[in-house]
Amino acid sequence: MIRLPDASGALRTHRPGNGRTPPRTSGPAASRTVYAAAHVVADPLAAAASGAGGPAAVDWDATLAFRRHLWSLGLGVAEAMDTAQRGMGLDWPAAAELVRRSCAEARGEGGRIVCGVGTDQLGDDLPEEPTAALKAVREAYEEQLALVEEAGGQAVLMASRALAARARGPEDYLAVLEPLLAQAAEPVVLHWLGPMFDPALEGYWGSGDLDRATETFLSLIASRPQAVAGVKVSLLDAGREVALRRRLPTGVRCFTGDDFHYPELIEGDGTGASDALLGVFDPLAPTAAAALERLDAGDSRGFREILDPTVELARHLFGPPTRYYKTGVVFLAWLGGHQEHFTMLGGLQSARTLPHLARAYELADGLGLFPDPQAAEDRMRTLLALHGIRG
Repeated sequence: MIRLPDASGALRTHRPGNGRTPPRTSGPAASRTVYAAAHVVADPLAAAASGAGGPAAVDWDATLAFRRHLWSLGLGVAEAMDTAQRGMGLDWPAAAELVRRSCAEARGEGGRIVCGVGTDQLGDDLPEEPTAALKAVREAYEEQLALVEEAGGQAVLMASRALAARARGPEDYLAVLEPLLAQAAEPVVLHWLGPMFDPALEGYWGSGDLDRATETFLSLIASRPQAVAGVKVSLLDAGREVALRRRLPTGVRCFTGDDFHYPELIEGDGTGASDALLGVFDPLAPTAAAALERLDAGDSRGFREILDPTVELARHLFGPPTRYYKTGVVFLAWLGGHQEHFTMLGGLQSARTLPHLARAYELADGLGLFPDPQAAEDRMRTLLALHGIRG
């Protein structure tokens, strides 16, 4: 038994050590295209520099090993899309190196990979004059797009804080992004990220009214549908995603980024289904892979029986403030033996409370996510002891 603190500070007992979810036994999922937005492993001996505004310190061996883990389960990797670290510890030089290394690794492993293309190299260094600012944003996108294409990755055009800061209306979004669709070497994925993940993206697509924003988003896709492989929607609104999915041109996929409603969205309805590009599939990779194997076999009920119980953990990890969800993800990677420490870029291991982490451990253990439950328990006890909780 282990004593865990709850939200009130009281201690409760938990009996650890549930069985492990059986891994996927075949190759990549056939019925859906699925990517996990993989976390970055910090170098604990140099991470203090990144927390003090220095360059990001990445443990490349552990980071790439985790990507091999995802590919071994048949999942794809969404690289440099870590919205909880990119711009919060993972700077553009490190993200660029991450793209290069991961794309090379993907070629060697035969793994699927998509890579985030943004404008974060600009920081706050934007011209005040609107036309010049939009030109700088477009050029920043172009620089990152060129790097991803040269590395061999498929581009995901991410939401841009710089564009949100300088756009005067829907027309400015279209003026920046339409030329990028025209020049992309292969079809891209367009990313719509809600402000719950990044408050700086409030009013994206030129309006705080989501219906009006949707029309702008769809008009961009309609301007060059052959250049859009899919859209990634991260609004945590299942009904809105389904409505958008039904309006997409033929051949444009909808990748759910909804970490609250993913089982129903991936299963689909009579009119269609979503593929997936999810941050929560980082810690849930073995369970997600097993569920997708059921879906491939035409067993929708079995798919939901495996995946539905994971939603409570997902909602916990992505609870407000949602932008700190990666703290729980990295914590579970440490407990699961995928890295030897609980240190994050930018010091974000401190972004969640001990009761939050304790609940994440309890839920993950209940799902059988830990390959070695005893090792996970031992690490949880170490963390508790550091906070003065023993026994």
